[in-house]
Amino acid sequence: PAASQELHYAPQVPASTALSKVLASFHLQGTQCFLLELQGVTAPALPCGGSYMGLLSPDWLSLGSNGDSQLCFGNCFCSSQGVPDKNKSNGLYFRDGKCRIDYILVYRKSSPQTEKREIFERNIRAEGLQMEKEVRDDIIFVKLHAPWEVLGRYAEVMNVRMPFRRKIYYLHRRHKFMNRQISRFQGWLPRKPMRLDKETLPDLEENDCYTAPFSQQRIHHFIIHNKDTFFNNATRSRIVHHILQRVKYEEGKNKIGLNRLLTNGSYEAAFPLHEGSYRSKNSIRTHGAENHRHLLYECWASWGMWYKYQPLDLVRRYFGEKIGLYFAWLGWYTGMLFPAAFIGLFVFLYGVTTLNHCQVSKEVCQATDIIMCPICDKFCPFMRLSDSCVYAKVTHLFDNGATVFFAVFMAVWATVFLEFWKRRRAVIAYDWDLIDWEEEEEEIRPQFEAKYSKKERMNPISGKPEPYQAFADKCSRLIVSASGIFFMICVVIAAVFGIVIYRVVTVSTFAAFKWALIRNNSQVATTGTAVCINFCIIMLLNLYEKVALLLTNLEQPRTESEWENSFTLKMFLFQFVNLNSSTFYIAFFLGRFTGHPGAYLRLINRWRLEECHPSGCLIDLCMQMGIIMVLKQTWNNFMELGYPLIQNWWTRRKLYQEHGSQRKTSFPQWEKDYNLQPMNAYGLFDEYLEMILQFGFTTIFVAAFPLAPLLALLNNIIEIRLDAYKFVTQWRRPLASRAKDIGIWYGILEGIGILSVITNAFVVAVTSDFIPRLVYAYKYGPCAGQGEAGQKCMVGYVNASLSVFLVYRDYRDPPHSPVPYGYTLQFWHVLAARLAFIIVFEHLVFCIKHLISYLIPDLPKDLRDRMRREKYLIQEMMYEAELERLQKERKERKKNGKSHHNEWP
Repeated sequence: PAASQELHYAPQVPASTALSKVLASFHLQGTQCFLLELQGVTAPALPCGGSYMGLLSPDWLSLGSNGDSQLCFGNCFCSSQGVPDKNKSNGLYFRDGKCRIDYILVYRKSSPQTEKREIFERNIRAEGLQMEKEVRDDIIFVKLHAPWEVLGRYAEVMNVRMPFRRKIYYLHRRHKFMNRQISRFQGWLPRKPMRLDKETLPDLEENDCYTAPFSQQRIHHFIIHNKDTFFNNATRSRIVHHILQRVKYEEGKNKIGLNRLLTNGSYEAAFPLHEGSYRSKNSIRTHGAENHRHLLYECWASWGMWYKYQPLDLVRRYFGEKIGLYFAWLGWYTGMLFPAAFIGLFVFLYGVTTLNHCQVSKEVCQATDIIMCPICDKFCPFMRLSDSCVYAKVTHLFDNGATVFFAVFMAVWATVFLEFWKRRRAVIAYDWDLIDWEEEEEEIRPQFEAKYSKKERMNPISGKPEPYQAFADKCSRLIVSASGIFFMICVVIAAVFGIVIYRVVTVSTFAAFKWALIRNNSQVATTGTAVCINFCIIMLLNLYEKVALLLTNLEQPRTESEWENSFTLKMFLFQFVNLNSSTFYIAFFLGRFTGHPGAYLRLINRWRLEECHPSGCLIDLCMQMGIIMVLKQTWNNFMELGYPLIQNWWTRRKLYQEHGSQRKTSFPQWEKDYNLQPMNAYGLFDEYLEMILQFGFTTIFVAAFPLAPLLALLNNIIEIRLDAYKFVTQWRRPLASRAKDIGIWYGILEGIGILSVITNAFVVAVTSDFIPRLVYAYKYGPCAGQGEAGQKCMVGYVNASLSVFLVYRDYRDPPHSPVPYGYTLQFWHVLAARLAFIIVFEHLVFCIKHLISYLIPDLPKDLRDRMRREKYLIQEMMYEAELERLQKERKERKKNGKSHHNEWP
């Protein structure tokens, strides 16, 4: 090795000589070289003239000749004849420029588990995968390529559906007539600005073809223009990942799989490659897209495309069905927010236009002679009711005659959204060949296996023995986990209790503030600062992610999907309670248990409980929802995009310091992707959780804040492009996983939809003044008994809602009555009306929800007909193929003279 610079390949060694031993390895001008023993004759060799370097193994390599005395391996030759230079320089192929890199494994020289890696890689080569290694300082990149034979064999095992015949659509005459009329009408309209140009997107022919599980025996039935491109890159990487998950790394029935090697540190990373750079020097309009990643960046992740429909078929082709379904759901949810945002804005504008005609706010503004009780014991002065004029007007913007209609509309909207999403999902599942797809029997988690390996029982599906968890052990673990969940929820409630103490203490402090602006608006200042502190507590309590992880691992779920569902449910419960507990307190408890003058209820016998503002509690609820929603969405968007940007910038900065700008720009694709951030450990969990919590904010208390759907719509328009930009530019390419729906999140959405009906009924009945005004208009006002409820019928409402002394807003008797400060008859009428409204509202809305669910089928009729048509055609084609095979065999038998008279025709 010391004199290795003068060594060269010995051409006199026969090309068929088998490699029997690797004696030593050394570097020559930065290239890994090997000293080989060929049938007892020691000869040095430079692999491919210094262009190939990799850790060779004697059980798979042999020397062969391709005309240039090159070292060859498998079916992938090192010869560069006839190979474009671009393939050699873009980092997407082996050094020969022919074998495309389908997967990358990364480890460090200093990492342990060397023996396990060697066994694992030897078994990888035994499966037919081809391997090439690159050394960068301490990091070793293992490049894997799956040849056609391996792809075909495992595509058949995995039931990968591939196109075999173009679809033929048949329409009835009336449909054709209607289509002609619609097309004629659309010709008068301007071009749809939201649709992408068809010339920009590639022809994804698998969407226009019938597909069937791939079979090598019937390979001639499939549409194969080029074997190198028949399986797209996402499918190739999925097949390679399937192989890696089933390769042994140690002797033993359970010592298999890449995931275990990633867990124990044998490998540092494993990922498929992006298809090149997402940027190009040339314009996509003049030169076209360089690759699908570049095309996705230009027509999907670019901010200029914020108003365009998403190219879901291209997203699915590049990232797989699971990620494609997430963006399909997010796009559908965003589209469905348009009518909700429009109606919510209409309710707000209705409040603005009717503000000057609101009798209640007029009476509050004109009540200059009515003195109200102080809202705290110290420093809070008596105040005039007219001081609440501004807040009474602001309350009317959200609490007006259209509020009840909007609450009913949003409850129905949630049902319509879910029902139509089921139809949309069915169409997507059909187009993406997911109708008949079923998940494979999942592997047992290594942790479960290690814990219960001593006790086994027969799996009824696979028929093989597997570790078994006793029922008593499972129940005890679930009880401990449920106790942990309850404890964490109590911690969140304790934090809310701390916010309540802050509010009752701070209102006195703000009332004695030296600034007149804060002193005169002490209650609003208390609410605003309490909301901001509550948001900080919400973000600090995010550490319960570790608690949820600990409790889920304590349960010892059997499979990864069980683990994911359990973890998802815990995190959702924690986040939901953490985010909404203060909102529930303000909506249903604030000002309800304060007592009355002379007998106020006090916290720890010291602090007087907080009362609602004279204009009502709804203004506090609006502030709570508005501030939390804006701050939470802003923070989430920053963390989703800003955090990966900062991390990638720091990585590029370190590379620049180590190698300089020229070296950094010449990185091959596998090294560029390695320097990107990996996808979240929990996959799409964070993305779904953020949107589900937003859906809860949009529906649960929407009666108190009609602008919530509008804020959600604006955020989601940005969210789609943020997520797209992150997936395309900032993250390594995730594995193209398959899924046929959004999983457990759909059940959570249904639960939120049911909860929203109940909460909105209580918000309208308890938090707003809708019911007291209704009772006054029909029972106590000037129009009592006349069946009217206009603005003129509300004259005197403010006085009727105050006590005799006109200093306390409630329905109570005067102090000289037989029961001092007892509830009046009007209070009981209002209470009965509140309860009646809740019952009627809930039953009415639930009936409408169930009716809509019944009337909207899960599968569109045309989709059902297309599915039946496709099934019929597939049966016909299979029959024709079998008949063709029988006729061919018959002709061959006749030709060979083996036909019989009694042969079936």
